[in-house]
Amino acid sequence: MGAQGRPKSGPSPVDRARTGSKHHVLTDGHGTPLAVSLTGGNRNDVSQLMPLLDAVPPVRGRVGRPRRRPDHLLADRGYDHDKYRRLVWAKGIKPLIARRGTPHGSGLGVHRYVVERTIALLHWFRRLRIRWEIRDDIHEAFLTLAAAIICWRRLVR
Repeated sequence: MGAQGRPKSGPSPVDRARTGSKHHVLTDGHGTPLAVSLTGGNRNDVSQLMPLLDAVPPVRGRVGRPRRRPDHLLADRGYDHDKYRRLVWAKGIKPLIARRGTPHGSGLGVHRYVVERTIALLHWFRRLRIRWEIRDDIHEAFLTLAAAIICWRRLVR
């Protein structure tokens, strides 16, 4: 069950007869997953924006304090909502989110490719591509494990 008591698998938005789930991923500019979450297939994408931003761990880099937040947030039209734009600005992050109803070609798709590539890397793990687990916590554990393996492989290189 989710935080609000809802199951993390629900009616699929494509086929209403089957249940499904969504993987939400927050990555850095190189495609390294910083935070992942699992929700039901019929949930709105924007509902996971703030929990993903809050889940970013401190990332150690150069000398000094570890970074706790990114400078920019790139997202697709599914995350376009004025309330969440204000919340992201309040955290000190500049939102670069395509507006609904505007023509395509803003150039943000070039940067979104990094996230799509990371989702493809997560789905290389067969257990995540097709969900076999009934329990949400087990599937979410496999999702977190896959993200950790991807991070480890990037650090080793």
